[in-house]
Amino acid sequence: MPLWDAIVETGTPYGITPAGMLALDVARIEAGLLLIEVDYFSSRHALIEAQKSSPLELGLGWTVATDKERYNGQAALDAERTRGPAWQFTGLTVDWDSLEQLYADVGLPPRLPSQAWRTSVPIYDPGGRTQLGYATSGGWSPLLKRYMALAHLGAEHAKPGTEVRMEVTVEHRRKQAKAHVTPLPFFNPERKRA
Repeated sequence: MPLWDAIVETGTPYGITPAGMLALDVARIEAGLLLIEVDYFSSRHALIEAQKSSPLELGLGWTVATDKERYNGQAALDAERTRGPAWQFTGLTVDWDSLEQLYADVGLPPRLPSQAWRTSVPIYDPGGRTQLGYATSGGWSPLLKRYMALAHLGAEHAKPGTEVRMEVTVEHRRKQAKAHVTPLPFFNPERKRA
């Protein structure tokens, strides 16, 4: 295709590289960007009340123009700001040594997902008994050299550095790898402007 060839030829000196959807999904997770119907449900598509999230719970409070005189949901958001959101959307970094040990225990090297995953994965307390929340997207970052996930945690467990356990499947068995709450975004490079 002449257009494609021209774009690649012109962009090559500037580091342009073609990227597919799978690579963009990893980049989305690295940037801590929410994906609708994966990391959260719109209120219109939520089947039950527990599937709904407020902008404050999703880290999107900045999108609400609080300087308006009146807007839909104002009273509820004002009350939530006062008491604090019940949930927080945050990052998790899976502890490599913990993950590696789970595989070593069954005689295998660690197996990482070959592409980002989009499924609900339980997150537990350090003792592995009480569920604290759930991860919604995750995977290995070749750029950052770490296994990371986007997660919803009860606000009291979402402080950066907090140790949790993330469920992983090792040789068809559910196990728990140590992970730590990590502020989003995982990767935020200095922006260059012309």
